[in-house]
Amino acid sequence: MDRRKFMAGCVGLPLLAQAGETQAQAGLTKVIFPFAAGAGGDTLCRLIAQEMAPVLQRTIVVENRTGGDGLIGIKAVKGANPDGSMVLVTTGPTMYLLPMVETTPSFDTAKDFVPVSLLARFEFAVVVGPGIDAADFKGFVAWLKAHPDKTSFGVPSNGTIPHFMGSKLEKDLGIPLTRVPYRGSAPILNDIIGGHISFGIVTLADALPQHRAKGVKIIAVSSAERSPFAPEVPTLKESGIDLVADAWYGMWLPAGSPPDFASKLGAAASAALAKPEVKEKLTGIGLIPVGSPPEGLTKELAANTAFWQPIVKATGYKIEN
Repeated sequence: MDRRKFMAGCVGLPLLAQAGETQAQAGLTKVIFPFAAGAGGDTLCRLIAQEMAPVLQRTIVVENRTGGDGLIGIKAVKGANPDGSMVLVTTGPTMYLLPMVETTPSFDTAKDFVPVSLLARFEFAVVVGPGIDAADFKGFVAWLKAHPDKTSFGVPSNGTIPHFMGSKLEKDLGIPLTRVPYRGSAPILNDIIGGHISFGIVTLADALPQHRAKGVKIIAVSSAERSPFAPEVPTLKESGIDLVADAWYGMWLPAGSPPDFASKLGAAASAALAKPEVKEKLTGIGLIPVGSPPEGLTKELAANTAFWQPIVKATGYKIEN
């Protein structure tokens, strides 16, 4: 598949400003977030940056380096000076899925980055329209089997966790499913409400407003335990599907960064996430604050890589680059 179909807007890596040493000496740290401003992850970055700055005695700014489904920002930090002037905050899936699906991986997470901290978790939801006669996930499976011509489902983009969740569901349920990639959750939810697709897999936070308004119905969440944001909704595991697929945000430094700075940065991030006012703001947008030492992030990344690698490989999905 042509990268352009998967990574809209990827037009090449901008030249890095040759000011790394000056920034480091001036105590300036850029938190690179490789997605657009305004979303949950961007809010997370800005909240912790504000809290970490006085602790680390550095000026910390958040910069959105969008494009390539995260690749532009990742490559910017990969090529940065390891002097504390640039930090990466992105989703776990971008760090373990992209190397799996690129024909020639653009980066090696273990070799090109230093882990800092696991920051926050978020969940995915299986969402159906209100017109579908199914009270729960098992009932929806029966409905799909009775309507083999209505098995189209939406995902926010190809090559993402919802994409591969759909592949896993297709295999486990033994029902042919038709994946329809969208650009984001909003058009998926609109098409579910309009009856154009039968279901979608989107972030729980995106689906909750329409679920509460009875516009759509969340029939399962992908986390290991029921979500604190929708405790009435069973997990996929409870529904008989051996699948846990929550996602998370993590923080990394470029390879070669001093371990003591990574430890200080991680401790500052975890302390920020533990503050009640920060927790309240993050849970308000569907994020579950975590915070961890570097080894916690490494362990999480390794577990997710081991789980998803055979699933992704079985699909044969690749991005040509």
